[in-house]
Amino acid sequence: MTDTPVAWRRVLAPYTQPQLHRSVVDLATSIVPYLLLLVAIGVAYRVSVALALVLSIPAAGFLVRSFIVFHDCAHGSFFRSRRANELVGIVAGLLVWMPFARWRHEHAIHHATAGDLDRRGVGDVWTLTVAEYNAMGPLGRLGYRAFRNPLVLFGLGWILVLGLKPRVIKPSAPRRIVRAVLLTNVALGLIAAGLVLWLGWGTALVLQAPVMVTGIVGIWLFYVQHQFEDTYWADHESWGFDEAALRGSSYLKLPRVLQFFTGNIGFHHVHHLAPRIPNYNLEAAHVANPALQETPVVTIREGLKASRLKLWDEERNRLVTFADARAARAAHAAAARAAAPPARA
Repeated sequence: MTDTPVAWRRVLAPYTQPQLHRSVVDLATSIVPYLLLLVAIGVAYRVSVALALVLSIPAAGFLVRSFIVFHDCAHGSFFRSRRANELVGIVAGLLVWMPFARWRHEHAIHHATAGDLDRRGVGDVWTLTVAEYNAMGPLGRLGYRAFRNPLVLFGLGWILVLGLKPRVIKPSAPRRIVRAVLLTNVALGLIAAGLVLWLGWGTALVLQAPVMVTGIVGIWLFYVQHQFEDTYWADHESWGFDEAALRGSSYLKLPRVLQFFTGNIGFHHVHHLAPRIPNYNLEAAHVANPALQETPVVTIREGLKASRLKLWDEERNRLVTFADARAARAAHAAAARAAAPPARA
């Protein structure tokens, strides 16, 4: 992992070339089956609500895969044509409730700042250091604990990430992003109104069940790709792009069927090292380069356990639980008392 950024760019350059036939296959195995399953859900709802909800599960899988298409378009890696990436990205964005231009902008910031303690706050999961948490007042700690609770982070987080945050326009946002948010909001409003008028409230709501499942799965995927015990955080002066990619982005090892539905995003270390690699080339790049296979490996079980990790311990360079932070604080206090000179009689 000692290669320079220039060396990695040269090594991974062959994998950054989009192949039209592979991209078309991706569309045919993501957005197309998702839309067909939406039709099936609408028909099934008239027969059985339970059947419609069961069909929502595979639909959610194809929607996750559709999100990867959206994601690749944002990186300009899905097609050679910038215009084609934008058009497909906008359409896919409507399926996942995301304004394409805004998400592309914020996601680019995430890639440029991942693992940088001094540039947190855009496109990442809110993470405090142990020192920052200890310096907070009771209300601040309570708010952070509530946010990092798995029921909130994964159970309700999709409402914020997909439902609320993308709808809000920042006053300082560039005009193109303001336009993207407004047009996406209007389009989604018209689609929702059309579905309700055409199919009724019940069917329209059931048709959104895959979005909810996708939101929960998507947040967990993003979490475990950067939030694991031996991840990487550093202050800006010592932060390095390659280190952040190779040490701060996991290789989420998934069964083949889940690797398919998640569009190879488990090879997240490769993706962060070279964001222009299309999803269908990530595994090949990983397999061909032994140095990439030294990155932290996270399994599903380990990813589920990682939800216990809450704070970055700058002294031990690892993510820790609240209990670990309390124990360390108690140990420091005990050591300080032991080192203090005895009080005079």
